[in-house]
Amino acid sequence: MNEPTQITIIGGGITGLSTAFYLQKELADQQVNAQITVVEASSAFGGKINTMEKDGIVFEKGADSFLARKLPIIELTKELGLENELTGTNPNAKKTYILYKDKLHPMPPGLVLGIPSELKPFMKTSLISPFGKLRAAMDLVLPRRKEVADESLGSFLERRLGKEVLEKIAEPLLAGIYAGNMHALSLQATFPQFGEMEQKFGSLIRGTSSNRSKTAQNLPGLPPAANKSMFLTFRKGLMTLINGLIAALREQNVDLRLNTPVAGVAKSNSSQSSRYNITFADGHEEQADAVIVALPSYHAAALLQEPSAKGFLEELDYVSVANVVLAFNRKDVNFTFDGSGFLVPRSEGRFITACTWTSNKWMHTAPEDKVLIRFYVGRAGDERWRSMTTEQIVSEVRKDMLDIMGLDAEPIFHEVTPLERSMPQYGIGHLDKVAKFREDLKMNLPGLLVTGAGFHGVGLPDCVRQGKEAAKELVHELIQYRSSKAQSESEDSA
Repeated sequence: MNEPTQITIIGGGITGLSTAFYLQKELADQQVNAQITVVEASSAFGGKINTMEKDGIVFEKGADSFLARKLPIIELTKELGLENELTGTNPNAKKTYILYKDKLHPMPPGLVLGIPSELKPFMKTSLISPFGKLRAAMDLVLPRRKEVADESLGSFLERRLGKEVLEKIAEPLLAGIYAGNMHALSLQATFPQFGEMEQKFGSLIRGTSSNRSKTAQNLPGLPPAANKSMFLTFRKGLMTLINGLIAALREQNVDLRLNTPVAGVAKSNSSQSSRYNITFADGHEEQADAVIVALPSYHAAALLQEPSAKGFLEELDYVSVANVVLAFNRKDVNFTFDGSGFLVPRSEGRFITACTWTSNKWMHTAPEDKVLIRFYVGRAGDERWRSMTTEQIVSEVRKDMLDIMGLDAEPIFHEVTPLERSMPQYGIGHLDKVAKFREDLKMNLPGLLVTGAGFHGVGLPDCVRQGKEAAKELVHELIQYRSSKAQSESEDSA
């Protein structure tokens, strides 16, 4: 009987665990005998997903939800049998605000990713001046861009909708996803659908309106919760998904290891069949026929010895952010929560970048006598929080909370979560650089893949999708490799 193919996945976050899950399914479908090992340097699986509970309050230290209509995470949830654990946002908390001149203004109805799909409600907003509204409406008559080269997200939106819409609506909404600089982020790598709308409809407003009417129909395969909410999570937090993956992998005898940092990965020089030698931080070594690295790019670069693999990984920039959770007794809170929270444009000069009224948006997160609020700090060009103590960060957040919300209650507890170098920045030309990197990797390190948020999407569904794609690609490569090797051995023995 042939020895099983040894496959090591480095990184036990959502990407690494999703890769392992789909890898074992793909291997079984293709009848490939293999042993999968997942190694994680820290003491817990889940990466940036970390659900906590305190005083009956459930809160997330990292990501807190995902887009309901992104199918990869929905499909994974179904395969794990967790569909009934999904929950959507409070239907009475749909309103979102944007801070402008120290006042909270309701986001105009009909916005889709910051783009007006209806002009009538947009024309009534107090956020944009009459001139700014007229400039945005010019999107309907401006010509399409003829060049096909990538451009920045900021220059694209300013060209189509004007500077006011860019700075007051699009920037806090879209740049917040990446904590980035709108004029440095790649259009093709972040929101390629905008460019496609311009080419197809000649207008972002027309394209958004058309697409919105189509997506108003329920997508096939969506669970009931997804048809009523733009965002989803799990009733007991996002760790539900991580725990479901761990349980499923253990059932399939996947070797899951915590507290196992890797020091390096290199081509094997031995005469054995294994292609890679993995050196661990404690000094011991193991061999693998294939390796998938599911780590932030800068960590992946530190492990790989092949020079051609390191360039792109080392150059990819990241921004550091932090989440600040404050919990209160409801009786102490003198503020009416009539929505899900607010966004803060860069031009406002505030310490915080956004705020979620968590217990109002997600009704399962706190008992009725408690209030939970989550603040976000840090973005490209403003990482001052990194040089501050926890107490200083909380103090600055509370100053903004008082100025903006008029809320000066004493929290019953706070939790500050630093997320160092957590937000990859997709610069102009990012997709071309990724394609070149993957070509070089395939040529110089066959059987070794690198995947994760640094490549094709930072959201949880994007990470799941990339894990699934990596699994399929690796199994295809293994089958080709074994076939080629068998043919070579046959020719040598003839």
